[in-house]
Order: sequence, then C-alpha cells, then structure tokens
Amino acid sequence: MSTVYLNGEFLPKEQAMVSVEDRGFLLSDGIYEVTPAYRGQFYRMNDHLKRLGGGLTDLRIDYNPEELVEVQEQLLASNDLVGAEVSIVYLQITRGVAERTHYFPTSPTSPTVYAFAKEFHRPSEERWLEGFGAVTVPDRRWSRVDIKSISLLPNVMAAQAAVDAGVDDALLVKNGVALEGAQNNIFAVKGDTLITHPATQEILHGVTRSVIIEIADALGIPLQERPIQAEELEDVDELFFSGTTTEVRPTVTLDGKAVGSGRVGSVSKAIYGAFRKEIGQPLDEDC
Repeated sequence: MSTVYLNGEFLPKEQAMVSVEDRGFLLSDGIYEVTPAYRGQFYRMNDHLKRLGGGLTDLRIDYNPEELVEVQEQLLASNDLVGAEVSIVYLQITRGVAERTHYFPTSPTSPTVYAFAKEFHRPSEERWLEGFGAVTVPDRRWSRVDIKSISLLPNVMAAQAAVDAGVDDALLVKNGVALEGAQNNIFAVKGDTLITHPATQEILHGVTRSVIIEIADALGIPLQERPIQAEELEDVDELFFSGTTTEVRPTVTLDGKAVGSGRVGSVSKAIYGAFRKEIGQPLDEDC
C-alpha cells in the first residue's frame, strides 16, 4: 500500500480523498511538477521548485512550494524508494475547494496539495540503442504552454495518437513549426549542430532541456535555439526527445520514415552518455 501526501498529511493512497468541489477537479485550475531522484538523491530540485513557483505566481495561487522539499524526501522514505535506481515524485497544487465559477473565487481558498512517489523504469541500454518511433500531431494546446497546467487533454489525445500508431512519442506541430513532444521537449541535429525551439510561451521550459543545453556546451556541440520548421524534419540527421521521465530518447523513425540513417546518431549517444554521467549513473563502456 503506497503512502501519499494530501494537505499536510501522509496517508495510504486508498484513504486520500479530494472534494468534488475542488477547482482542479471541476476546472483544471491547478498545476503540477515531476521531480526525479536517482538512488534517493533528488536531481535539480531547485529548478523544479522554481518552475512550480512560477506557475503558482502566474495562476495567482498563494502557496510556497519550498514547503514541499521535506515532503518529497519523506515520500521516498515512506515508500521504500531511497535505494531505487530512478524514482519520481509527482506534485499537484490546485486552487482548492470553492464555488464553481469561471473566474477566481472572491473569498480566499486553501490550495489542495497532493503528492505521490513511485519507481521509474527506463528502457534498457540495448533497447535505447535500437531507437524509438514518433508521429507528428497537430498542436491543439492553449497559448501558455510554459505553465505546467493540469489541463492536459490535448497532450493526452496526442499521446494516444502515438499509441494508436504503435510508436513512443508524439511531436506537436503548429503553424508549420515542430514545437515539442506531448510530454517532452525536442532536439534536432543537422550536421554537427543541435537545434531546439527557444524557451518561449509555446513550449514547456524543460529542466532536462536546460541540462542538455549545458551538456552540449561542455561537449563543444554548436547549439541553435530557433523554431524548427516541420519540413526540415525530412532532412535532419538525428532527432531526440528530452524530459524528466524521457531523459534522452532518440527517434529513428518519424511518421513511418527513417530519421537520418535510421539509427541512433553519434550526437544523441554523446549527449545521453554525458547525461548519465551527470546523474551519477554512467552507461556501460560497451554501449
């Protein structure tokens, strides 16, 4: 029986109850965050809390996310995840219980704060080297994608399109621009240059995305932060997605066609290898 956190209490998941009048349930009025831990050590916790705090400010929800550091640590301990190779903590904060209105409640509300932890299993190194598939899907999300909103129906529909196609990722395209994945960011490689969409309101400002940019700089890989035209995808040499639970996932087919050589490229391998060293879990030397 897993232990979760809800509004100041640690309790069995089966006993956690949220009011049907919660604005998160009724209106998707809230945000979320997912933070990884490697062997019980949280990675880039401050970056995740900063993004969470920015979302709370944008939505005018009065809550200090710094209070959740100990909560996340306790969730790992309570669920016997301190020794897990990879685990995650999911946090969700809604505006709380109030009358259903299409504007903010006129009286103060107490935010609903929920969190759980679970183990995460990444693909084996052998599976990773095979590469993954993706499909392009129209981006039907709202205009403030940089806010990590719990309103994820367009993302869910895009991810389901990938499932229906028998592939792993959905690449969202809007006005002819390939923006990011349904639950991750995207990087393309042309020649020796890494390309990713700039951190505007049109994409989520991924923590892992920032890490990869740092890694590229350390490896001397040229980087361009610019819009990627969808038509360019036919000529890129490599393509990979990045995210907290994606880490670095190379795409070798897109819409049923080979990306580049149809194999995982050298830039993707170099960045993934450096990422695994960064988190303290280096790859096997022969992979």
